[in-house]
Amino acid sequence: MKKVLGILLALILMMTSLAGCAGNAAASDTVNVGVTDTLGSLNPLLLNGGEINKYATGLMFLPLMELGADLGFEGQLADSITTEDNLNFIVHIDEDAVWSDGEPVTAEDVEYTALRLASPVINNTAMMYYAFVGVGDDGFVEEGADKIEGIQVIDEKTIQFTTKYPMALTTFQNTYARYLLTLPKHKIEGFSEAELLTAEWFNQPDVVSGPYLVTDYDFDHYISYEANTNYWKGAPKIDKLNIRIVEGSQLYAGLQSGEIDITQHTMSVIPQEDYASVEELENVQVVYGAPVTNQSVFIQTQNIPDSQVRQAMIYAIDREKILSDLLNGKGEIVDGFLSSASPFFDPSIEPLPYDPEKARELLAEAGWDGSQVLRFYVNSGDSTFVNAASVMVAQWAEVGIQAEIMTVDFATLMSISGSSEYDILAVQYTYAPVDPYPDVSWLLSGEGSWTGYGNDEINAALENTQTTSDIEAIKQLYSTVDKKVQEDVPMFSAYVISAQGAVNNRLSNAVPTVYGFFNQVENWEIN
Repeated sequence: MKKVLGILLALILMMTSLAGCAGNAAASDTVNVGVTDTLGSLNPLLLNGGEINKYATGLMFLPLMELGADLGFEGQLADSITTEDNLNFIVHIDEDAVWSDGEPVTAEDVEYTALRLASPVINNTAMMYYAFVGVGDDGFVEEGADKIEGIQVIDEKTIQFTTKYPMALTTFQNTYARYLLTLPKHKIEGFSEAELLTAEWFNQPDVVSGPYLVTDYDFDHYISYEANTNYWKGAPKIDKLNIRIVEGSQLYAGLQSGEIDITQHTMSVIPQEDYASVEELENVQVVYGAPVTNQSVFIQTQNIPDSQVRQAMIYAIDREKILSDLLNGKGEIVDGFLSSASPFFDPSIEPLPYDPEKARELLAEAGWDGSQVLRFYVNSGDSTFVNAASVMVAQWAEVGIQAEIMTVDFATLMSISGSSEYDILAVQYTYAPVDPYPDVSWLLSGEGSWTGYGNDEINAALENTQTTSDIEAIKQLYSTVDKKVQEDVPMFSAYVISAQGAVNNRLSNAVPTVYGFFNQVENWEIN
């Protein structure tokens, strides 16, 4: 009896100890953001189009402006951007903006960063500055350039950007202001342009403009931050922040245990099969985003040149069933780039239906013999689309199209996208509803783009979106683009996701949003 009581007492003590540990974990002063995309770099000069890259780096180096949850532009480093002629854009840096060492953020910092982004040595082909006067049509300035005509410092807090052709204010804000993460010239100007590519300083910078500084990182698993107590908008209320890179299948367990506090719609791909389970958790609140995340499928038209074959690929897929079975209907099917979340969406464009007989007819007319095996690259971090891709490949096989799925991590996927060594490339792509122009025009810019496709009618329509502010006129122009894309199929939307986000009840002022997720991160608070 004494032995049994002793064992029971030991078990009770052990359970009490574990409960105490669990309680301490739940009450941790560190907030964990769960994401499913890998990160290639924390260097703003190497910024690519990935959301994780932009958000993780932007915590340290603020963009000039950012979209907010309501799709309006909110000042970050800049408090205003104006233009009177759609050619000259005046950027005014917030008078209060200072670096963490107390030095003011200046127009010269912005100029320095922009010129490095346009350097042929940096060679960042994702952030091209060819639109500005003084920058070559290849997107580059001369090596080591410190001045160009199209980027002029007016005074300490004002800088002017001048474009070669008309550009809508929203395009300047969305394409350049959101992605120009200004660097401290006074701290890093001693590095040569070649040294800027590999400088360890970017992985643990000691001077930042944003709310957090990196303390530790493993680009495949986590980035750890501590608060910038000298943040000019106010010291963050949360001292420590982690971005935790996990498999999508781990998000539910992390939210359930409290090891993950918050997820975001475009960086954190919660598997659709876990949506109902996450909704049932008592310790989190679920927030569904607007249908803006497009599961885009890009076809390298140089490798699949016949538009009839590409159109057959859509007719062969039952997209509505994929949406219903794998996404529980949380989203929509569209053709082209725009979803119903955009003010420029044309609901009269009906998506091509599931019609395998039509697909076979088109393939026969194209003389398709079925011998070509298409290389289909998919993000391994998106388990839902990995499953969808398997369905698509099976349905293609039924009509005589052979395809092989290549699952790779997001960083590798982005690397492959820079070549034409693929036939099909699937990427979750969030086209800014208020300004899809930069993404659409680049993706359809011909050789070197993800589609290798270009069209004069599309080019003219896109250019005209930059010369008017009339919403109805712009809507008609984008309708022209989407109709032509539906006809020629350089890309198609497998589905558009109304993604699930979740936040632990212990957080206040932190809400998962498609845009503006970290805009006021300094106000996040642990209850």
